[in-house]
Amino acid sequence: MYRLLSITFSILFFITLTKAQVEVPKSYSNLSINDKGELVLHINDKDIVAEKAKIKYQLSDFTDAWKANSEGLIFESSNQKLNGNMYFGLIPYGDSKYPQPVFFKRTKQLVKGKTEIKIAELFKGKYDMIGWEKSGKGVLGYRILSSKGKIIYDGIIGFKYNGKTFDVDLTLIEGPMVNLLKSDGAVISFTTNTEALCSILVDGKEFKDQKASKKHEIQISGLQADTEYKYTVKYGDNQQTYAFRTAPQQGSRKAFTFAYASDSRGGNGGGERNIYGHNGYIVKKIMALASANNSRFVQFTGDLVDGYTLSTQEMDLEYANFKTTVSPFAHYIPLIAGMGNHEVIMHTFKADGIWASINKFPFNTESAEQCFAKNFVNPENGPISEDGSKYDPDKKTTDFPSYKETVYYYTYDNMAMIVLNSNYFYAPSTKFVNTTSGNIHGYLMDNQIKWFKKTIEKLEKNDKIDHIFVTVHTPAFPNGGHVSSDMYYDGDNSKRPYIAGKPVDKGIIERRDEFLNIMINQSKKTLALLTGDEHNFNKLKLTPETPIYPENYKGKKLKIKRTFWQINNGAAGAPYYAQEQTPWTKDVSGFTTQNALCLFYIEGKSVKMKVLNPDTLEEIEEIVLR
Repeated sequence: MYRLLSITFSILFFITLTKAQVEVPKSYSNLSINDKGELVLHINDKDIVAEKAKIKYQLSDFTDAWKANSEGLIFESSNQKLNGNMYFGLIPYGDSKYPQPVFFKRTKQLVKGKTEIKIAELFKGKYDMIGWEKSGKGVLGYRILSSKGKIIYDGIIGFKYNGKTFDVDLTLIEGPMVNLLKSDGAVISFTTNTEALCSILVDGKEFKDQKASKKHEIQISGLQADTEYKYTVKYGDNQQTYAFRTAPQQGSRKAFTFAYASDSRGGNGGGERNIYGHNGYIVKKIMALASANNSRFVQFTGDLVDGYTLSTQEMDLEYANFKTTVSPFAHYIPLIAGMGNHEVIMHTFKADGIWASINKFPFNTESAEQCFAKNFVNPENGPISEDGSKYDPDKKTTDFPSYKETVYYYTYDNMAMIVLNSNYFYAPSTKFVNTTSGNIHGYLMDNQIKWFKKTIEKLEKNDKIDHIFVTVHTPAFPNGGHVSSDMYYDGDNSKRPYIAGKPVDKGIIERRDEFLNIMINQSKKTLALLTGDEHNFNKLKLTPETPIYPENYKGKKLKIKRTFWQINNGAAGAPYYAQEQTPWTKDVSGFTTQNALCLFYIEGKSVKMKVLNPDTLEEIEEIVLR
């Protein structure tokens, strides 16, 4: 959920690290802070200073840039290196269920971060399709392109007109979005351009902010199950109305549909295929297709954006672009996000052929986990962190990031979804993890796996739950693009996390097998593992006969006791991966590099999956899973 960070902390930690401000977590190794306040890695008799973040653009460059005069709106960014073009157009709220900007026929050039939109001149008469001349109000959508034509930001700004002068209005610059859907309500989240007290009207009841803020999360409660309600967001003297449907009572076993995809980081081809961090072209089509098929929610597990950045400011901008794309559809149905490896924010060390990187700290203000949690609204029922685990180097200090809102579960009617984080405490440079310490890609650490086991046990005992889905970004059985990583590493069990300079006891294959044992052998309800990371769609029908180890594997082997599905859909717009050969290849089917959306149809005890191409609308396949 959104957490306001103090300006003081943001500035101090962004500019430099000093001993007085922060200490290196004890979970890392061979790191120190020098007298200049720089983070230093000691490796091969060398001292390598961490790279400084060079922030080209940040969200405030755009959201805080608007002013007004007698003719319209003035864009004056504090980033004077911002040169390029602005597309702009009015947003006709009420004209469409999914309101979006209708771009005007002209563009404006940005020079040193400045341009002007003369609303009174451009949008009068036949071009005033929203009636602002009469109402004195309107909302402008705008798109910023760099001088090289790359889309940097999609934004929204409202305006007022009193007959003589224009003014910037209180604006919903993000959302509203439906979150945490329950049988008696939901949480509606949105962002305003200035601090304000806002409220939401539902079924004759008004639900209000507790305090003025830019970030708003308003709890709606007291509603009837499985019922559609209109909701009106009231902000200043403005309002917008949408609708959501409450969840059914748990165990009612009414038929419903949900959608699944992952991996929408920037694609190739130019234009909207890379809106500064994500493939907006395909994501918009996925959300439209999910909505058209009456999906009650969209589960999206990892690699939403490009990431791999050195700054939270850049990551906030990438997340903002992603949320702008999904927002028109998320007014009505939740998009529930999980973490992937591209959500990482790093400290990075480069010198003489060395490239080492770790999850950024301080963990409570700068980590990948913290940034993800403040940008999305997810359940808070997961484990706390890896503090207190067997490998915790100091039980009295905080040495790991929080799991809050990156590991969780939720239910909808007779289905449960468990969302895991296989890129927690992630150190992207696997080659140097024995030096820096940190987690490797694909590894589920101890406290998370313990929580997972307890959660499975609890759901197994719940007679209102018939189907359990588990979703994690990295496949247990990679098939195309990540056979040398994910939960397999070409069958090399030596790959594992390091904590405080020491390897953990269990390697990647052992931990994968422990995960599989809990999910398959110790559970009857768990139907499928939903994964991504590999940019393709495929499905694996895992049976007791499926080989899951490389030849001559020396370790202890797990015996799979029943049939189980792994469904990989990392085809939401990221660059493709072709199929590779693995021990289990003969049981893999449906492999395609087409863009794909999985639709799951739950009807009582039966589950069917249909896979559609969101770009062409062709059916890729349809199968009964249970």
